[in-house]
Amino acid sequence: MADGPGSTAGSGQAGDPERLTYRVTAETIARWVEVHRLAVVGREPMIARVAGHRVARLWLGWSRFADVAALASATLNLGPDGSAYFDLGWAQASIGLPREALASCERALDLYREAGDRGNEAAVLNNLGTVYNRLGDPRQALTYYQQVLPIARQVGDRAGEGTTLSNIGGAHINLGNREQALTYYQQALSILREVGDRSGEASTLANIGTAYSKLGDQQQALAFYHRALPIWREVGDRAGEAITLTGIGLAYNHLGDPQQALAYYQQGLPITREVGDRGGEALALNNIGLAYRALGEWQEALSFYQEALPIRREVGDRMGEATTLNNIGGIQSYRGDLVAAKGSFDEAVEIFNVIGDRASESLARFNLAVLLVRMERVDDAVEPLRQAIVLAQETSHPALDRMQQLLVELQQTRGSIAVSEMNAYELEIFEQTSDYSELRLSTGGGAPKTRGLDKAAVDELIGMVEHDYTEHAVAQGCSGRRG
Repeated sequence: MADGPGSTAGSGQAGDPERLTYRVTAETIARWVEVHRLAVVGREPMIARVAGHRVARLWLGWSRFADVAALASATLNLGPDGSAYFDLGWAQASIGLPREALASCERALDLYREAGDRGNEAAVLNNLGTVYNRLGDPRQALTYYQQVLPIARQVGDRAGEGTTLSNIGGAHINLGNREQALTYYQQALSILREVGDRSGEASTLANIGTAYSKLGDQQQALAFYHRALPIWREVGDRAGEAITLTGIGLAYNHLGDPQQALAYYQQGLPITREVGDRGGEALALNNIGLAYRALGEWQEALSFYQEALPIRREVGDRMGEATTLNNIGGIQSYRGDLVAAKGSFDEAVEIFNVIGDRASESLARFNLAVLLVRMERVDDAVEPLRQAIVLAQETSHPALDRMQQLLVELQQTRGSIAVSEMNAYELEIFEQTSDYSELRLSTGGGAPKTRGLDKAAVDELIGMVEHDYTEHAVAQGCSGRRG
């Protein structure tokens, strides 16, 4: 399992797809599947567990998540089994059922602890952390990951140690600690290469790409994504391939090339549907929306955002839900539906606050403040803007200077802003992802213009904000693997 952004799951134990067995023939796999079927029918639990887990280890590596869920469920009809619960939990997380995945992993954890199986205990703890990270609770995720490292080192599981370091990096990404995340990713990459874990290497390369995207270095992000992509294809991991394609698309969108971004998103979307990855599907839909937004096709963008939102709610992806709400609010604001936009931004702020994503909360509060100015509520705008600045300072948000400049301008002109000008010329926030946006004063068409605020201050502000700034979501962007 992995999250977006996030990392690989498993720790080289029960749930780790068996990389060295890709040479197993289709005939052999079919024979194992048949042995499993007959064992289930004949009520032979030991045979069913061995055959089923052997097949599951291969199918997880090939992103056959729905098949693994069915296989593990059939095994569990014969009684509890740690490996079957583990496989089921991994599959459930990968097809967008995180709550069910937590329940399955907890059952696996109890069984492994009862058996004194420390290696597989670590594997389950790792996956529990990854599911919590995906649910938008990176602090809870870290509590699980930090239990894994000493176990992995105690049992000599270097691959598991590398995976866990990568997962810790993913949690720090979601907490806005980007430089710290890169440190963990680089440690993980060294270990995973040392042990020859190609899938883990691909995941970590993609995660490093995501970290650079969030730091605003899209060329570095593309370099790491393109190093990950051929490895995913080499090992046959379709889910990892799809998420990396989405990440490449996001980087191109940040670079101002939405057509190229669409080309990559449209490669990734059918793969997410093929493997049953509902969370990955929602991510791709959201990002296709942002590409259409960048092309000025507002209604098309809104349609994709509205298709993504219920899926994100369905799978319990709170971070993704807030990101898409933020994006919908941007469209509503542009179209003049300011009350609806405020509702969307308020929801996004609340969710980001609850899950502890301070960088995204900072941008959402900034967006809310700008919207309140448009609604002629300048006094009300100052407090959310101050809160946005505090959060931006804590997370080294790339929009901090812009936020501070706007606060200075509001304080200087508070109560005297030419609202009629603000109505004629729109102050726009374009929320591409939870933390990628554009700010400009413009008419309904043509080049951006300065109106409505003090001329000297606005000239300085517009000089900064006419350019895109990128700092990445998670959402929102991508990760090496989704879970």
